[in-house]
Amino acid sequence: MKLRCLSLLLIASVATSSFAQKSEVRRAGAPDYTRYVDPFIGVDWGGNTFVGSTVPFGMLKVGPDMETFDGRRSGFGYSSNGLILGFSHLHLSGAAGKYGNIRVAPVTGPLNLNDIKTPRTEEVAKPGYYAATLTRPKVRAELTSSRRVGFHRYTFLNPGEAHLTVNVAAALNLGTGWEDQTFVGAEVHVVSNSEIQGIARFRGGWNRGGEYRVFYDMQIDTPAAAVRTWNGGELGTERDVVVTSDKPVGASFDFNARAHQVVQAKVGISFISAEQAKKSIQVEIPGWSFEAVRHANNKLWNAELEKLQVKGETEAQRHQLYTAMYHIMMMPVDRTGENPLWSSTEPYYDDYYAIWDTYRTSSPLLTLISPDRQRDIIRSLIDIYRHAGYMPDARSGNDNGRTQGGSNANVVIADAFVKGLKGIDYATALQAMLHDAEVPPKDAQKEGRGGLKDYNERGFITTADERAGSRTVEYAYDDFAIAEVACGLGEQKQMDRALARTHNFEHLWDPNMAVSGFKGFLRPRKPDGSWAEPYLTVRGTWPDFMYEGDIWTYSLYAPQDMRRLIEMAGGNQRFNDRMDFTFARGHFDISNEPGFLMPVLYNYTGRPDKSADVAHLLLEKAFNDTRAGIPGNDDSGAMSSWLIFQSLGIFPVAGQDIYLISSPSVPDASLALANGKKLHIVAEGLDAAGLNRYVQTATLNGRSLTTNWFRHAEIANGGTLILKMGSAPSEWGKTNPPPSLSDPGARFCEKR
Repeated sequence: MKLRCLSLLLIASVATSSFAQKSEVRRAGAPDYTRYVDPFIGVDWGGNTFVGSTVPFGMLKVGPDMETFDGRRSGFGYSSNGLILGFSHLHLSGAAGKYGNIRVAPVTGPLNLNDIKTPRTEEVAKPGYYAATLTRPKVRAELTSSRRVGFHRYTFLNPGEAHLTVNVAAALNLGTGWEDQTFVGAEVHVVSNSEIQGIARFRGGWNRGGEYRVFYDMQIDTPAAAVRTWNGGELGTERDVVVTSDKPVGASFDFNARAHQVVQAKVGISFISAEQAKKSIQVEIPGWSFEAVRHANNKLWNAELEKLQVKGETEAQRHQLYTAMYHIMMMPVDRTGENPLWSSTEPYYDDYYAIWDTYRTSSPLLTLISPDRQRDIIRSLIDIYRHAGYMPDARSGNDNGRTQGGSNANVVIADAFVKGLKGIDYATALQAMLHDAEVPPKDAQKEGRGGLKDYNERGFITTADERAGSRTVEYAYDDFAIAEVACGLGEQKQMDRALARTHNFEHLWDPNMAVSGFKGFLRPRKPDGSWAEPYLTVRGTWPDFMYEGDIWTYSLYAPQDMRRLIEMAGGNQRFNDRMDFTFARGHFDISNEPGFLMPVLYNYTGRPDKSADVAHLLLEKAFNDTRAGIPGNDDSGAMSSWLIFQSLGIFPVAGQDIYLISSPSVPDASLALANGKKLHIVAEGLDAAGLNRYVQTATLNGRSLTTNWFRHAEIANGGTLILKMGSAPSEWGKTNPPPSLSDPGARFCEKR
C-alpha cells in the first residue's frame, strides 16, 4: 500500500513539479484580476461561499470555522458575525454539511481545551489569502495555500505563554442527525518538537457517505519548547495517541513567545497516507516564504480569471463577475493522485456537490473557457462508473450520494459530446449512461435512478416513490441526452429506446387540471394509474412529488421539446401569459436551480424581449456585490455561472449545442476559449440604466443573425456577436424559434 501511494505521488509530482514552478509565469505589468474578487460576496443569506485560501479546483481549502455569538456553528465554515474556532483544511463552497477537518488554532495564556474561540477584527479575504486579528489571544492570523498544503503565519502580538493547537476530531456539523458528520477515530504521532502527523476518520454529512480518512502532516518553523497531546479532556505528554471512538483528541505546540514573534506552520493533507501528506509539503512548499507561496497562488488565480474580459461595466458588476469566476473554480476538486479507493491512470475528482446543480450552467461554462479541465472532470465521472458502478449525481468524501433529481451526469456527457469535446471515452460514457437508465440502484438516494422500474414500464413514476414528478421530467431529459450520444456513436437501437422515453413527462400531464386560470399541469399518479390529489406545495423536498420546486416550474421543464410543451400549455400566447403570471406572482424561485432556464423560455415563443425583461430584473433584484449578493446556495458555483451567462446575454441549453440570446447587462465582454480564441459579445447602445435592453439587430461573425439563438459550432473557434440595443422591443428574433424534437426534420445529433 505504501509503495502504491508513493508511486501515485511521484506521478503527480512529475506532472506538476513544485507549486511555484507550475504557476504560470505572468507578463510584467499584467493586470491583477484577483483585486476584483471579493470572497465575502455570498457568505450571508444562505450563499455558503468559501472564505479562506485555495487554488483553482484545489483539493485543500484552508479557512476559518466559526460559530455565531449565540453559539450556532456554521455548517459551511464561515459566519459574518461570531467567533473563530480555528482554521481547518477541507471545506466546500456554496454548500454545507461536510468536512472542517484538521483544525489549527493559536492560543495564548493557559490552554483550556474546552474554550478555544475568539472574536476577530481587521479581516481580509482575497483569492489565495485570508487574514484576521484574533482579539482574544491577540494574534494576527494569515493563511495561504498550495494544492494540498495549507500555509499558516501567526504573529503573537504580546509576549508570554503561547500555543499552536491542532484539533484532530474537529468537523463541521458533528452530531447524530440524519445529515450530520460523525467522528469515528484518529491518530496523533509526535515526530519531533516541530512536526506531528496522523489520521482522522469521519463518516456521514449531507451526502450520507461512508467513512473518509484525512491524513495530515504538520510542520512548524520554530521548534516548540514542548509538545503535548490530549486523549479525552486532559493534556498529557503521550507521543503516540490512538482513538477509536468519538472523544477529543489533538496536540499543542507550546512556546514562550516574544512580542510580535512569528510562528509559521505548513499542514499537508492527503487521502492516501501521512507520508504522502509530508511529501506534498516537500514538493509543493519546500521553503518557508509565506509571500512566495501567496504570490504563486495569485498567479494561478490570475491565469483563470483573465479568461473573462469586460469593458464598460460598473464597479459593482466587475466585482460580481470576477467573484463569480472565482466561485465556479472551487468545485469539484482535483484529487488526482489522492484516490484511496482504486488505482487508475485517469483523473480523479471529488466533491461533485451536486451535478443536479452544476449541469445547467457550470459545466457548459467550463466547456467554453476550460475545455481541458471539463474533459478531465468528465473522464473522472466515467472512471467512477468503472470502479464504483454508477456515475455520481453528488459525491463527497470519496463516496457517491445523494441523488436529488435525475441521473444528471448524462446531460454533462451529452453537453460535451454535442460540442465536440475531445479526449473522452464516449463509448464507455454511453455504457455508464445506459447503466443509469436500465439498472435500478440498491439505494435510490445514493446513485442511479429511483423509481426506474415504473418509469421504464409505465412511462412515469408513481406516488409509491419519492420525487416522482421532478424525477419523471428530469429522466425524460436524461434520456434525450442518451439518445444524442447513442445517435452520434451509431448505436441505433439504444438511440431508439432512449428517444421513446423523451416524452414521458407527458404521462404526468393532466390537461384538465386548472390553477389560477391556467390549464394543464403535472399531477401525481397512483400505482394503479389514477390521478392523485394535485400537488400544490411551493417547494418540496426529499419525500415530496417535486424536489426544490413546484408545478409552475417543473410543468414547464422539457428542454428537449419546448414546441410540444408550449402546444400542451395552450400555444404561444397562453404560454407567455402563464410565464408572465409565474414571474409576476412570485412562483419563480431564482434561489434554486430547477428554474434556471425559465427566464429565457420566452425565446421559444418568439418573445426574446420578455426574456430580456426578466433577465435584467433578476440581475438587478437578486444579485449584488454585498455579503448577501447571491440569492441562495451558490451550489458549487451554479449560481455564479448563471450570473455570468445572463450578464453576457447568452444562456446555454445544457445538453444541447445551442445558446439562447436574452440581453447583456455589460456592453462589452469576452470569454477566452481554447487555442487562444475568444467569444466577443458587444451590446451597442446598452445604457447604464438598462433601458436599452432590447435587441434590435444581431450579427454573428459578420453575418446577420435573425434567430434568437445560435449553435456552439458557430463560436467554437472564436466568434463575435454584435447586438444593437434599443429601448423598445423589435421584430428581431420573433421567427425560427430554437430547435425542438417536434420540429419537422428535427436534428438532434451529429455522427462522430
